[in-house]
Amino acid sequence: MREDLPICRTCGVQYGAPREDCPICEDERQYVGWDGQRWTTLAGLREAGHRGKVAEEGPGIVGVGAEPPTAISQRALLVRTPSGNVLWDMISYLDDELVSQVRELGGVAAIAISHPHFYGSMIEWAHAFDAPVHIHAADRPWVARPDDSVVFWEGETHEIGDGLTLVNAGVHFAGGQVLHWRDGEEGRGALLSGDIFTVVPDRRHVGFMYSYPNLIPERPRVIRRALRLMEPYPFERVYGGWWGRVVRTDGAAAVRRSADRYLERALDDGPE
Repeated sequence: MREDLPICRTCGVQYGAPREDCPICEDERQYVGWDGQRWTTLAGLREAGHRGKVAEEGPGIVGVGAEPPTAISQRALLVRTPSGNVLWDMISYLDDELVSQVRELGGVAAIAISHPHFYGSMIEWAHAFDAPVHIHAADRPWVARPDDSVVFWEGETHEIGDGLTLVNAGVHFAGGQVLHWRDGEEGRGALLSGDIFTVVPDRRHVGFMYSYPNLIPERPRVIRRALRLMEPYPFERVYGGWWGRVVRTDGAAAVRRSADRYLERALDDGPE
């Protein structure tokens, strides 16, 4: 395990070599920390007291994160299926103990990540479990540590396992993807959305933003396309990118309802 490679403290993405800047944070969808560009490493995170956190988030879905949290505090999700586990999204932290905990749950057969802000230490995870990382080709330029374990796919949908489908929703990033699990929720379906469709604090709706920290809304045409692509996929729950951010019932209707209210306001040209 490479514990010496630089990790951006703000976005949590690990780079393949030392550098002065973090292009992911300099993009308008993220930000450079108020104290300027700062770096750490896996060794530095461990020495600072970070440890892995593993806890159930839903039926057949286990959250994997760090405590205290790193970067923007997201957690990953391990989808446990008979044909192999899929790790959805990513964190910065990894150590031998966390590898052992995940192996006890069946390991990782494949990894898929919603968008560049969540790339974390994806190559270390890929090497630890000998698992491919599925990234949409539209986000290829954002991969901070190129590696043969990264599999770039093109088009609108991509199967990565039995009943596990990546959908290029295109919200937030051109390659922004969500994962539909057909067999989740006893066959009613589950959607793992990161912050492509981000579960908001009321946990009854989701949000659609081009930039969250800088409050730039997503374009209506992008949202309409995403809704069209999701139509064939039923799902009861929506799992967002943070602990407890889960729409627990009628998830497909929640996404549609959320989009309707967003589009109504985005397109409102009536009197003030």
